[in-house]
Amino acid sequence: MDGQNIALADKFVAAYQNLDKQDLSELKDIYHDDIVFEDPAHRVEGWGELSDYLARLFDAVDYCSFNITEQVCQGDIAYVQWVMTFQHPRLQSGKSRLVNGCSRLVFAEGKVIHHRDYFDMGQMLYEGIPLLGSVVRKIKARL
Repeated sequence: MDGQNIALADKFVAAYQNLDKQDLSELKDIYHDDIVFEDPAHRVEGWGELSDYLARLFDAVDYCSFNITEQVCQGDIAYVQWVMTFQHPRLQSGKSRLVNGCSRLVFAEGKVIHHRDYFDMGQMLYEGIPLLGSVVRKIKARL
Protein backbone atom coordinates (compact mmCIF):
# COMPACT_ATOMS: atom_id res chain seq x y z
CA MET A 1 0.00 0.00 0.00
CA ASP A 2 2.89 2.39 0.69
CA GLY A 3 3.98 2.28 -2.96
CA GLN A 4 0.49 3.24 -4.12
CA ASN A 5 0.37 6.10 -1.61
CA ILE A 6 3.82 7.34 -2.59
CA ALA A 7 2.61 7.41 -6.21
CA LEU A 8 -0.51 9.30 -5.09
CA ALA A 9 1.62 11.82 -3.16
CA ASP A 10 3.74 12.28 -6.30
CA LYS A 11 0.55 12.79 -8.34
CA PHE A 12 -0.63 15.41 -5.80
CA VAL A 13 2.72 17.24 -6.04
CA ALA A 14 2.66 17.18 -9.85
CA ALA A 15 -0.93 18.45 -9.95
CA TYR A 16 -0.21 21.39 -7.67
CA GLN A 17 3.10 22.29 -9.30
CA ASN A 18 1.38 22.37 -12.70
CA LEU A 19 -1.85 23.94 -11.49
CA ASP A 20 -3.59 26.16 -13.99
CA LYS A 21 -6.06 28.56 -12.40
CA GLN A 22 -8.13 28.38 -15.58
CA ASP A 23 -8.51 24.58 -15.37
CA LEU A 24 -8.70 22.87 -11.99
CA SER A 25 -10.16 19.64 -13.42
CA GLU A 26 -6.92 17.69 -12.82
CA LEU A 27 -7.58 17.95 -9.08
CA LYS A 28 -10.72 15.82 -9.42
CA ASP A 29 -8.46 12.83 -10.11
CA ILE A 30 -6.60 13.12 -6.80
CA TYR A 31 -9.44 13.95 -4.40
CA HIS A 32 -11.97 11.48 -2.99
CA ASP A 33 -15.64 12.42 -3.45
CA ASP A 34 -15.88 12.65 0.37
CA ILE A 35 -12.82 14.88 0.75
CA VAL A 36 -12.54 17.03 3.86
CA PHE A 37 -10.39 20.11 3.26
CA GLU A 38 -9.28 22.49 5.97
CA ASP A 39 -7.08 25.56 6.08
CA PRO A 40 -6.72 28.31 8.71
CA ALA A 41 -9.87 30.05 7.46
CA HIS A 42 -12.17 27.36 6.05
CA ARG A 43 -13.44 23.81 6.26
CA VAL A 44 -15.28 22.24 3.33
CA GLU A 45 -16.63 18.72 2.88
CA GLY A 46 -17.12 16.85 -0.38
CA TRP A 47 -15.63 17.32 -3.83
CA GLY A 48 -18.42 19.70 -4.91
CA GLU A 49 -17.75 22.12 -2.03
CA LEU A 50 -13.98 21.88 -2.47
CA SER A 51 -14.23 22.46 -6.21
CA ASP A 52 -16.40 25.55 -5.65
CA TYR A 53 -14.08 26.84 -2.91
CA LEU A 54 -10.96 26.45 -5.06
CA ALA A 55 -12.67 28.04 -8.07
CA ARG A 56 -13.57 31.10 -5.95
CA LEU A 57 -10.03 31.34 -4.59
CA PHE A 58 -8.40 31.14 -8.00
CA ASP A 59 -10.90 33.56 -9.53
CA ALA A 60 -9.90 36.14 -6.91
CA VAL A 61 -6.18 36.08 -7.73
CA ASP A 62 -4.34 37.27 -10.79
CA TYR A 63 -1.68 34.59 -10.43
CA CYS A 64 -0.97 31.59 -8.19
CA SER A 65 1.69 28.88 -8.28
CA PHE A 66 3.12 26.31 -5.89
CA ASN A 67 6.72 25.23 -5.53
CA ILE A 68 6.88 21.94 -3.62
CA THR A 69 10.08 21.87 -1.58
CA GLU A 70 9.72 18.59 0.32
CA GLN A 71 7.43 15.61 0.70
CA VAL A 72 7.27 12.71 3.12
CA CYS A 73 4.92 9.74 2.84
CA GLN A 74 4.40 7.03 5.43
CA GLY A 75 1.50 4.64 5.39
CA ASP A 76 -1.73 6.48 4.60
CA ILE A 77 -0.36 9.93 5.46
CA ALA A 78 1.83 12.38 3.56
CA TYR A 79 3.21 15.82 4.36
CA VAL A 80 4.02 18.22 1.57
CA GLN A 81 5.96 21.43 2.21
CA TRP A 82 5.42 24.24 -0.28
CA VAL A 83 5.90 27.89 -1.13
CA MET A 84 2.93 29.55 -2.76
CA THR A 85 3.46 32.63 -4.92
CA PHE A 86 0.37 34.64 -5.67
CA GLN A 87 -0.84 38.05 -6.78
CA HIS A 88 -4.10 39.48 -5.49
CA PRO A 89 -5.22 42.87 -6.82
CA ARG A 90 -6.18 44.11 -3.32
CA LEU A 91 -3.04 43.02 -1.50
CA GLN A 92 0.12 45.10 -1.68
CA SER A 93 -1.00 46.76 -4.93
CA GLY A 94 -1.11 43.41 -6.73
CA LYS A 95 2.57 42.62 -6.14
CA SER A 96 3.69 39.00 -5.81
CA ARG A 97 3.47 37.55 -2.31
CA LEU A 98 5.13 34.40 -0.97
CA VAL A 99 3.57 32.13 1.63
CA ASN A 100 5.31 29.13 3.20
CA GLY A 101 3.05 26.24 4.08
CA CYS A 102 2.59 22.56 4.61
CA SER A 103 -0.21 20.18 3.66
CA ARG A 104 -1.12 17.03 5.59
CA LEU A 105 -2.80 14.47 3.36
CA VAL A 106 -4.66 11.30 4.35
CA PHE A 107 -5.27 8.66 1.68
CA ALA A 108 -8.18 6.25 1.29
CA GLU A 109 -9.29 4.19 -1.69
CA GLY A 110 -6.46 5.52 -3.84
CA LYS A 111 -7.33 9.20 -3.35
CA VAL A 112 -6.85 12.06 -0.89
CA ILE A 113 -9.72 11.94 1.60
CA HIS A 114 -8.44 14.57 4.04
CA HIS A 115 -6.31 17.62 3.19
CA ARG A 116 -5.25 20.08 5.90
CA ASP A 117 -3.16 23.13 5.01
CA TYR A 118 -1.00 24.87 7.60
CA PHE A 119 0.29 28.38 6.90
CA ASP A 120 0.64 31.78 8.53
CA MET A 121 -2.50 33.77 7.75
CA GLY A 122 -0.62 36.97 8.67
CA GLN A 123 2.03 36.23 6.07
CA MET A 124 -0.63 35.46 3.48
CA LEU A 125 -3.12 38.26 4.01
CA TYR A 126 -2.68 40.67 6.88
CA GLU A 127 0.87 41.74 6.03
CA GLY A 128 -0.31 42.72 2.53
CA ILE A 129 -2.99 45.14 3.72
CA PRO A 130 -1.90 48.80 3.93
CA LEU A 131 -1.42 50.04 7.53
CA LEU A 132 -2.45 46.70 9.03
CA GLY A 133 0.52 45.03 7.33
CA SER A 134 3.05 47.30 9.00
CA VAL A 135 1.41 46.72 12.39
CA VAL A 136 1.50 42.94 11.95
CA ARG A 137 5.15 43.03 10.84
CA LYS A 138 6.08 45.17 13.89
CA ILE A 139 4.28 42.78 16.25
CA LYS A 140 6.07 39.79 14.70
CA ALA A 141 9.43 41.57 15.00
CA ARG A 142 8.84 42.23 18.71
CA LEU A 143 7.99 38.59 19.37
